[in-house]
Amino acid sequence: MTPSSKLAAFGACALIAGAGGAGVAAVVVDGHGTSSMATTAAADRGTVRPVAATTDDTAKNVYDGAKDAVAYISAQTAQGTATGSGFVVSSDGKIITNEHVVDGATSVTVKLGTSGKEQTAQVLGADASKDLALLKVDPGSTKLHALSFGDSSNMQVGDNVYAIGNPYGLDHTLTSGIVSALNRDIQAPSGATIPGAIQTDAALNPGNSGGPLLDADGKVVGVNSQIASAGTSSSGESGNVGIGFAIPSKLVQAFAENPTSTPAQSDSQQTQQDPQQSQQDPQDPQQGQVDPQQDQQLQQELQQQLEQQQQDGSQQADPYGDQQADPYGSQDQSVPELALPGGY
Repeated sequence: MTPSSKLAAFGACALIAGAGGAGVAAVVVDGHGTSSMATTAAADRGTVRPVAATTDDTAKNVYDGAKDAVAYISAQTAQGTATGSGFVVSSDGKIITNEHVVDGATSVTVKLGTSGKEQTAQVLGADASKDLALLKVDPGSTKLHALSFGDSSNMQVGDNVYAIGNPYGLDHTLTSGIVSALNRDIQAPSGATIPGAIQTDAALNPGNSGGPLLDADGKVVGVNSQIASAGTSSSGESGNVGIGFAIPSKLVQAFAENPTSTPAQSDSQQTQQDPQQSQQDPQDPQQGQVDPQQDQQLQQELQQQLEQQQQDGSQQADPYGDQQADPYGSQDQSVPELALPGGY
């Protein structure tokens, strides 16, 4: 990637605007992830055997073992319906996904497995500093299949990995690749650094966010969260260029066991106040009382301002009515950078 390229969001929660709308994606399969017919010598007979067959069997086994635990997540937001991925971590209905998949959601629904019915989910924790969220669905009398965590610290460059998710709304899509690098630092929605991320060339696209990155044993070694991109499509969403990042399972497992909640950077800026303005002295009986003369003067000033606005035909702007801009959208794109994979 040239110095002029940018690392951009891969829009891992794809946006389907409008109620009841359907997203349609044109997909071109370019053979990414297929293995060459590498061979190895069989010492006892002096013959060779293809490695690709073993790799294909592994991919199928990983998919078959994990597909029923992978979730299709839909979040209703002010901008429309954001979709992403997730996976079951406990048989009682707890599901891990990315925080940015459910950020700003008024309601969240989940569909489990390839034939599962959509059901309402509760957000137990959403931590923007980790870009992780823990959801909960009611399993009823069904004991859900949960994925097990692997040890991300044991992963090595070159290890095979597999991603299952819902890119562009195409549910339960399997892609494969290798570990390209380890211990990458990526930036969370709050601006905090998430250390130890796994870099992979497994194809990740909008809708993959929150889905599992699996090892050859079918264990979760990471949560797919971001990709690097040299550009974006006409819809504003970036696509896969073979550089993806997953939050390591060590951090994910700790969050699942002890979920925390912190707001995104834009949300926290809205709620910041001058601490001196809210402090009160409990020993001061006069604190909080308004001088009647000052109050009358204030009322007169407000009335004059209102009359002036009516004359000008202007209205006061609601300071909370404007949407908060994506904190990553205004960054200088002339230098490489990691950006939050939002779909907005």
